[in-house]
Amino acid sequence: MEKRLQGGSLLVATFLMAVMFLPCVAPAEEAEPASPQPRPVIKAAALYMVELKSGRVLLEKNATRRLPPASLTKIMTALVALDAAPLQEVVKIDRRAIVHHSSYNFRSGEEFLLRDLMTAMLVASANDACEAVAWHIGGDDKRFVGMMNERAGKLGLKNTHFANPCGFDAPGHYSTAADLAKLTEQALQQPFFSMMVRTLARDITTVDGARKLSLHSTNELLIDPDVNGVKTGYTNKAGRCLIASMFKDRHRLLLVGLNVQDRWEQATRLLRYGQAVLRADSG
Repeated sequence: MEKRLQGGSLLVATFLMAVMFLPCVAPAEEAEPASPQPRPVIKAAALYMVELKSGRVLLEKNATRRLPPASLTKIMTALVALDAAPLQEVVKIDRRAIVHHSSYNFRSGEEFLLRDLMTAMLVASANDACEAVAWHIGGDDKRFVGMMNERAGKLGLKNTHFANPCGFDAPGHYSTAADLAKLTEQALQQPFFSMMVRTLARDITTVDGARKLSLHSTNELLIDPDVNGVKTGYTNKAGRCLIASMFKDRHRLLLVGLNVQDRWEQATRLLRYGQAVLRADSG
């Protein structure tokens, strides 16, 4: 009997020693969920990505650094024009506005509805259409730029200042990724703006019907059905710039990138990363 107890004690001791050296494994239900994917490398001078409904910032890099915004400037031009005049107003193109020609070759003296010139400005990023809008609304481009800067102040865009309506490189013409996100969120509340920035192609005509122009978007991301805007830009100094909006699973992501490398591929990857994070967090 005594020998059996000693043998049993030895077995128990051996078992306990074995258990002590087993690796500690947490129960499955307590395991920390894996990240949906690694945090991506940002290849841009500045970037800011936010979920608009919650205001949650998902990615940022140099978001308050002042940089040239190229044609992302036209978002402010559109916002000022929408507040200043009705879309059905007839605009006679001022000869002084035809300084920077686009491939659509707007001509001095032609008449278009303001709506159509703004469509050319937002869909095709036509600089001559942009200048025509500015001269019509402001009386001259300098006065219009004053209106742009006044609006920037009212929106609290403390790191933004404009020197022209279209986005050409110039001293004192700058913005930030964070400011541009705030500006774009405001502009997207305007139904006309929201519709135009998700438009792939649109025809416009002069008021007399003598000339028709077929506009095509500069935003290649719009071929993705989840992408619904917003604007592209490029100058030698600014590099390739982009503001992209994606709506999926009740989340609306807004991505602002300044001087972005591999613009289309990287924007797509970053937007999909943001959606994956939000999907994982919502369970």
